[in-house]
Amino acid sequence: MSQTDPITLRFARRADCGTLLRFIQALADYEKLLHEVVATEAQLEESLFGTYPGAEVLIAEWLGKPAGFALFFSNYSTFLARPGIYLEDLFVYPRFRGRGIGKRLLRNIAAIAVERGCGRLDWSVLDWNQPAIDLYLSLGARALTDWTQYRLAGESLVQLAAAQNPS
Repeated sequence: MSQTDPITLRFARRADCGTLLRFIQALADYEKLLHEVVATEAQLEESLFGTYPGAEVLIAEWLGKPAGFALFFSNYSTFLARPGIYLEDLFVYPRFRGRGIGKRLLRNIAAIAVERGCGRLDWSVLDWNQPAIDLYLSLGARALTDWTQYRLAGESLVQLAAAQNPS
C-alpha cells in the first residue's frame, strides 16, 4: 500500500463499537432487514471484545473516514481437516462504493485465511444482490447451488434446546 493510497484497513477496537453498530444498521437497511437488528453497542463490545470474542472485524477507511467493514469468524471443515473462515458481513457505505474497498476487504480476509492455514473462505449473499454477486464472481468465487442454508433462531432455538432435557 503506497502512502497516497486512500484506503486503509485495520482491525476493529473496543472503541469502534458505535461505528460497527452504524455499519450493521446500514447493512440491514440495505438488505431490507433493519427491523431485525437488536444489537447494541454494549452487546457488540461484549461479544467482540469480551472474554470469549465471537468474531473479528476489519474496518476500511477512506481518507481516514469509516467506509466499510467485514466481520468474520473461524469455522472448520471436517472434509479438509482444516479450519476455515466464514465471512458473516461485508458492507461498504454507498457513497464509497466503486473505489475498490470491498475487493480490498475480501483480499485481506483471503490473505488472513491463507496465513492461518485455512482451507476455505465461505459466505452467503442474498440472491437479489447482483452487484455483490458480480463482485464475488469476478474474484473467482463460485456459488454453491446444491446447498440450502438453514437457521434456528429465537423461540425455535430455545424450544429445540429445551427438548434436550425433557421433563
